[in-house]
Amino acid sequence: MLKKIAFYFFIALVGCQFSSCDPYQKLLKSGDLNLKLTKAKEFYNKEEYEKAIPLFEEVLATLRGTKNFENIYYYYAWSQFGSENYTMAAYHFKYISDNYPTFENATECEYMSAYCYDLLSPEVTLDQADTHKAVEAMQLFINNHPEDARVPKANEIITKLREKLEKKETDAAELYYKISDYKASVVAFKTVLKDFPDTKKPDYLNFCILRSSYDYARQSINAKKEQRLNETMTYYLNFIDKFASSKYTKQAQVIYDDAKNQLDKLKTSNNN
Repeated sequence: MLKKIAFYFFIALVGCQFSSCDPYQKLLKSGDLNLKLTKAKEFYNKEEYEKAIPLFEEVLATLRGTKNFENIYYYYAWSQFGSENYTMAAYHFKYISDNYPTFENATECEYMSAYCYDLLSPEVTLDQADTHKAVEAMQLFINNHPEDARVPKANEIITKLREKLEKKETDAAELYYKISDYKASVVAFKTVLKDFPDTKKPDYLNFCILRSSYDYARQSINAKKEQRLNETMTYYLNFIDKFASSKYTKQAQVIYDDAKNQLDKLKTSNNN
């Protein structure tokens, strides 16, 4: 009998620890908003963001429209950031900057929203939607606050992200070439050049256009080969005009010579 009583007491004690007897659970159930706000800030300062977030949410739901709302919301957004909930943090930082432009930390919040998308940017093989959002948001921040001290860092982030996006497009273009879809490869490499005019490897991209065009011409039927070989020759002239000293010049010359030989043979055959 005593064993049963002791067992039930133990169960009750454990249940108490994980429910109403838990000080944090008591705090959540409390109707004292001032206490909740005080404790939320304490948890925030101790970097216990997961505990701070529910408390801030309850306080914010009650104090919307009051004098301290923006400041509390600011703590809440940073709590989401501290918990690495970057999607939520980006949303809330942007909400502050958009809806409370006179708030003393509004500019910081605009930057942090963009920075959250930078942190969400995945490896290059994955979908780059958040990367695009980060670039757009950072550029908007720079446009809105050109004298802000964070602008140099924002520019660094944009450069880094654009390099990632360029690699994503270049990889796709190279894949077209690898699977012998040379027509698509030409278009894709041209798109990379159009989207990233400040690329660090313009000679490589132009060479890839030349090479793809050449292979596309080679696999074409005779009725279309002459036109496509002429296009290859044009790409070569464009390449050699801009990148005469490139490491791809010798390969480009080989392509040009072979394309010219094929053109000469086609003309001779047509004349006969």
